[in-house]
Parts: sequence; C-alpha cells; structure tokens
Amino acid sequence: MSCEPMTRREAVMRCGAAAAAVLLAPVTRARAGAWKEIPIGTQLWCVRMQLAKDIPGTLKAVGALGYQAVELENAFSRSGPEWKGYLEAANLKACGFHHRLSELQGDQLAATVEFNQAIGNRNLIIRSLAPEVYTSADLLKKTADEVNEVAERLKPHEMRVGYHNHTSDFNRIDGEYWWNRFADQTSADVILQLDTGNASEMEGVTPQSLIERNAGRTVTMHVKPFSKKDPNAYLGADELDWPAIMTAAETVGGIEWYIIEYEKEGVPPLESLGANLDLFKKLRS
Repeated sequence: MSCEPMTRREAVMRCGAAAAAVLLAPVTRARAGAWKEIPIGTQLWCVRMQLAKDIPGTLKAVGALGYQAVELENAFSRSGPEWKGYLEAANLKACGFHHRLSELQGDQLAATVEFNQAIGNRNLIIRSLAPEVYTSADLLKKTADEVNEVAERLKPHEMRVGYHNHTSDFNRIDGEYWWNRFADQTSADVILQLDTGNASEMEGVTPQSLIERNAGRTVTMHVKPFSKKDPNAYLGADELDWPAIMTAAETVGGIEWYIIEYEKEGVPPLESLGANLDLFKKLRS
C-alpha cells in the first residue's frame, strides 16, 4: 500500500467523489423502494358534492377505499364533536383543515381552534390568498407577518398553521418565485403544503426542487398527478418524477402526511380516489 502524499487535485477529486456518494445514497435507497411508513389521506374537496348530501356515508366510503385520514375544507354547518363521531365511525383521522386566513385571526381563531381540537387535527392550512398578494412584495411581507403571528398564537394549542400553493404562487417577484419568498419570510413553524399538480403547471418548476429548497417545511403534501399530454392521467401515468418527489419529501422535506387529490370533471370521485390510492401504493412498493 503506497504512503505517498496525494496531490491537491487528487484530494479534491476524492473529496468530491465522497460528497457525491453521500448525497446520492438516500436517492438510491429510496428509488430501490425503501420508503418510510408515511400515512396517506385525501382532501375532502374531491367528494364535496357527496358530503353535502351524506357526510357519514361518504366518509365510510372513503375509509373503505383504504385511506387513513381526510383533510377537511368545509364543515357543512356541523360541529366539531359531530365530525369527530363521523370520523371515528369511518375509522379515519383528520390530517388537516383548509381554512381562510380570516378564520385564523381575531375573534374567529378561538372557534377554529375549538373545532380542530374536537376532531384531533393540528394542521390548519390556509387555502389561498387574495389575488393581489401574489404580485406585491409589500403585501407578501404583510401576509407573511400575519401568518407568523398565527403560528405563534397556535403554539399553546400544539397546532400549526400552513399554506397551500396554487399556480399563482410561482409568479416571480424581484426574480424569485413568490412561494420561495413566502418561505423565506415565514418561520420554520409554518407548513408549506406543496400541491404537486398545481406546482407543475408553471414552466421551470419541479416539486422536488421546491421541497429541497425549503427543507423541513413539506410536512403535508398534496399528491396530485400532472400531465400535459393527458390532463386526466392518474398517478404513475402522468409526467411527474414520483421517485424523486418522494425521495425529496422523505429525506429533507419533513413529510408527515401524503394527501391524494384528484378532482376531474366527469370522473366519479370515489372511483378515481380509489384508483389513485392503489397506484400510489404501487409506486411505493
């Protein structure tokens, strides 16, 4: 074995190779199928029409598909304890609730907290913001400050505030995506709920790069297919790199819940939710 000292070039090359091996190792393991045990839920927006007619029956049908949890977006004028009973009867947990920002502020916050405590949910996700917020650096800063305040007010209740993206989140302000600027101006306690389908509608954006850029913030993620060739494609038949997305989510993203969403007009929602759940499980097998 030679004991000759390495040249500077050899040392750099060896260090570079070692660093690359460390960075690539998690990706290789994940692509081989060594996924974490992350529970899977669905967003109830997909079955909102069915819920408007029959909440208990619809939830039981969702549970029968194999989902472990649901994310609410409407209480349909029912109380928290009523929803708790519906969820328990369907053997489902609550993994989130899509709220308006106003429901997390002022006098409305107490009622919002009370409802979510009743159903056992700690992830309070802002569904969207006013259109003008996505084009103004000043309004972005003001909104981020407001969300940070909500995050602090929720801490005593062991709850978290989050934000769900749409395509408008990828407008550029001073050369940077609105989504990334929002991430930089909100605390690490604020969940960045990435919607993979919405995020992919803009050129030059990939879900995995956004997850990696904002490490630790993708606590919940909307698993939504995206395809230009076939807008109705199901998971796995679309154009997203699911192994790369899941690898990013499970190595640096901080993922706690995958939330499948599929809402195409003319497609029976329960049928499509069942099919996409089966396909997502296959992608993870």
